[in-house]
Amino acid sequence: TGKVTTKADVFSFGVVLMELVTGLMALDEDRSEESRYLVSWFWQIKTSREALLAAIDPALDVTEETIESICIVAELARHCTSREPNQRPDMSHAVNVLSPLVEKWKPTDEDEDEFEGITYDKSLLQMVKVWQASDGGAENSLTASDDSKGSIPARPAGFAESFTSADGR
Repeated sequence: TGKVTTKADVFSFGVVLMELVTGLMALDEDRSEESRYLVSWFWQIKTSREALLAAIDPALDVTEETIESICIVAELARHCTSREPNQRPDMSHAVNVLSPLVEKWKPTDEDEDEFEGITYDKSLLQMVKVWQASDGGAENSLTASDDSKGSIPARPAGFAESFTSADGR
């Protein structure tokens, strides 16, 4: 419809989930007519578990344990891409559906070098604090500052001295 709404964002998120599950682009002119538009094609295969399993991206490590999670993500993708916006969930619902899957989908390889020093046994907040400390301390971080205006130049280089914020309106 051309309207920018939270429900349009939810639809887009559903498309991204479909892309992640299938490894396909949302629109691919090189695919056959029936599968050219990922959302339409995904909705056609939704009734068949076998068709969904056949559509899963080969790059995903599909095991008996991950099939259930992939099916949950696929069902959320379908829900997010419902034709009627009022039938689409809120993003909080998407978060609630995906949150329990986070623990299941953590990388299992313990090789720290592969993940460039990221340790998955810490929370995001703990990792941010470690990164801040390694970058010279939290006092230099924008997130530690209550006022980030100091990090934005008052007037970008090349702007005329007579330019004001009213000119941009």
